Amino acid sequence: MTTATLERKNTRTAMFAFLGALAMLGLGYAAVPLYDLFCRVTGFGGTTQRASESDAAIAERLAQSAGGKTISIRFDASTARDMPWSFKPAQVTDTVQIGVRDMATYVARNDSGETVTGTASFNVEPEQAGRYFNKIQCFCFTEQTLKPGQEVHMPVLYYVDPKALNDPNMDGVEQITLSYTFHRTEAASAN
Repeated sequence: MTTATLERKNTRTAMFAFLGALAMLGLGYAAVPLYDLFCRVTGFGGTTQRASESDAAIAERLAQSAGGKTISIRFDASTARDMPWSFKPAQVTDTVQIGVRDMATYVARNDSGETVTGTASFNVEPEQAGRYFNKIQCFCFTEQTLKPGQEVHMPVLYYVDPKALNDPNMDGVEQITLSYTFHRTEAASAN
């Protein structure tokens, strides 16, 4: 084997190694948005669905075929350790008709002496219910800023998709828990 042939093989091997490393780096950056998309589509990990008003109207029409079946919704609230807010649901449980829009309200109060901005992460339990729990409007879609001592009532407009009644994984589910945790958003908080 000549030196020129060996150099071409080494160059080609180095190029493949570089392209492989570049592809792995790209997949690393794409992993988070792809996982987020997967969770939103499948409801994996209790990820709720985001619905429009027209989706809710369709679900309400489907609810008529659900025969007025109801399900209990439990509301849960917490804050991260560094979040100086009081945060709780206005009502701990509610019984709702499947397919019909309902509204829950959460109450947040800034207990600190500074303006604080936060964002809420959310989850639904049991996990398999996430794909059927649809939020139409939610305070969790945007950052929330509260001045010192300010208290706000934050609504969540939602419905449970009637398709849940046809899913064998939902058999025996009598209650769905909607949990929120508020986290401080440092970049947007005023000090």
